[in-house]
Amino acid sequence: MYPLLNPLPLPRAFRAALVAFAVVWGEAHAQLSIEITGGGANQIPIVIVPFAGEAALQPNLSDVVEADLARSGLFRTLYAGPQSPPVNEATKVDLATWRARTADALVVGGVYPAQGGRYEVRFRLYDVPKQVSLGGVAYTITPAQARATAHRIADFVYEKLTGDRGVFSTRIAYVVKAGPRYQLQIADADGANPQVAITSNESIISPTWSPDGTRLAYVSFEAKKPVVYVHSLATGQRRAVASFRGSNSAPAWSPDGNRLAVALSREGGTQLFLLNADGTGLRRLSSSPSIDTEPQFSPDGKWIYFTSDRGGSPQIYRVSTEGGAVERVTFAGDYNVTPRLSPDGQSLVFVTRSSGRFQVASMDLATRQTQVLTDGARDESPSFAPNGKMILYASDAGGRGVLAATSSDGRVKQRLSVPAADVREPAWGPFPPN
Repeated sequence: MYPLLNPLPLPRAFRAALVAFAVVWGEAHAQLSIEITGGGANQIPIVIVPFAGEAALQPNLSDVVEADLARSGLFRTLYAGPQSPPVNEATKVDLATWRARTADALVVGGVYPAQGGRYEVRFRLYDVPKQVSLGGVAYTITPAQARATAHRIADFVYEKLTGDRGVFSTRIAYVVKAGPRYQLQIADADGANPQVAITSNESIISPTWSPDGTRLAYVSFEAKKPVVYVHSLATGQRRAVASFRGSNSAPAWSPDGNRLAVALSREGGTQLFLLNADGTGLRRLSSSPSIDTEPQFSPDGKWIYFTSDRGGSPQIYRVSTEGGAVERVTFAGDYNVTPRLSPDGQSLVFVTRSSGRFQVASMDLATRQTQVLTDGARDESPSFAPNGKMILYASDAGGRGVLAATSSDGRVKQRLSVPAADVREPAWGPFPPN
């Protein structure tokens, strides 16, 4: 152990590179609930009119769309009120009336029976001040696809009105403790539909999504030491891809999904290695007498950002994926760990320590300007949404672990929790296939 690292607790991924450990968490079975604790500036006032005929599906599509948009912090949803006669996407809409109610955008739609027990869902989005349609889509779905379809509608609305791709159809992974066992769970981005990917009697940490969203890499302690696995979500099959002598930790996917960067202590101190996603082709990347861990590929695949104490305290560095000279990235403060690159490669988020508090900070890589985004005491494990607009992370509330999220500018805040349970190790998945 390093004396400089002992006085204060370290984020979980950095500790995993030093020693194998067990974490005791509470029982969890319910889905994540989301509390919005802050909103963005200049919110768009929008009305989501209850879809005609949507009672045939559960949940109500309009409720899910409204909740998605409100959760982003960029929209202020207005009450539609009763519509008599019902309004749908084929109705001639009196946009002047909605403008008088201060709405800038309007969504109307309908649900209609189709053959084979299926339903057709149609909707249209309007720019109310300009009194024009911004388009709409029709979907033919099964009842089981109602929630997913609502997320797709919210993504459409979000992109049309903000210019950025929506992430409501994405998924998140996280770790909870169910009874005496750890569970790696996957849920919709709003916390709904939680599914258990794997259950273990030992700790599971550091889940990370493959770029195509079909696999998860993670670290399991079931072999009484940290081992890196790659898990197929379609088949449930998994493979130990790094199970060398000592510690195997901190997996990170290359942008093409063909390789993993990992931190291994197989040759002594913990260093960075690259290997193929099937565990072959191991190649050492870093060589130092210090701890090098928490690798993260840059979006263009040319660099590995990582945490190291080679300068005397934990800081963030980078090295070419081909090897060579190491460059230091963070200089402010004496403790900066867990680098995560934004999808566009322009900013870096990480965990920093200030006045004994661990918080998530963001750095503009061009200007080196840094902003602290969170205000907790033990914030860790940041993970970007695939559009780069939100950051999911782990925190503490009332003595238990919760997930939280902040917008990349720090204005929008969310808290995701399971009653009477600890939730940790979040990872935000990629965009789903079109």
